[in-house]
Amino acid sequence: MIQLPRVIPVLLLKNAGLVKTKKFKEAKYVGDPINAVKIFNEKEVDELIFLDITASKEKKKPNLKLLDEIATECFMPLCYGGGIKTIEDIKSIINAGVEKVALNSIAIENPLFVKQASDIFGSSTIVVSIDIKKKFWGKKSIYTYSGTQSTGMDPLKFAHQMQKNGAGELLVNSIDNDGMMQGYDYELIKQISKEVDIPVIACGGAGNLSHLKEAYNAGASALAAGSMFVFHGQHRAVLINYPSQKELQEIFKK
Repeated sequence: MIQLPRVIPVLLLKNAGLVKTKKFKEAKYVGDPINAVKIFNEKEVDELIFLDITASKEKKKPNLKLLDEIATECFMPLCYGGGIKTIEDIKSIINAGVEKVALNSIAIENPLFVKQASDIFGSSTIVVSIDIKKKFWGKKSIYTYSGTQSTGMDPLKFAHQMQKNGAGELLVNSIDNDGMMQGYDYELIKQISKEVDIPVIACGGAGNLSHLKEAYNAGASALAAGSMFVFHGQHRAVLINYPSQKELQEIFKK
């Protein structure tokens, strides 16, 4: 049997409910996070990423009560991002039973925070989440606060800097492809994977197993998706799903 890359559902939180977006907009309610975790437990998922999409924008702290409930129910490694601003926040999240934290806005506002967090908690705990979108003239820029603020920063330079500052992984998310289910931004994945030695988690755009394989071939170490694991069929009916080991073995051995 071949060694499979990690395949990771990304679940978006908004006011303690699960939502799914398109291009970081049109947040559609898709259910209860605890219920989703229970289903993913049964499906023996590799890992789960929860991102609170309004916490930083609305200047809210991480919902530790909800995180504690999720972590208690969750049988697989768990990563959480959203509203993290201090070392104390990270400590509280880890104490709630979460293994990794995803840093987004704070990593851009204060890149040295990543180094500080990595020194204290170890690089394997620190994921830097980078949201990237094409500007009008085609150049790609990093956006913060749920894709609402352009930083003008170059994704490749920033990825390199985050590796230097001690990030253990990069979650690379294409805003343009988010929720479209037409495939990842393979060029972006290729460029960032070449730029860094740490694992790159591809995110944004997966609609089928072939997309996962293509992202892996482009250099991603792990493959994350949202819509693909919460919707079913062309009418996007809500159905929590995940490929079997057999299906993954089939697609990745090709």
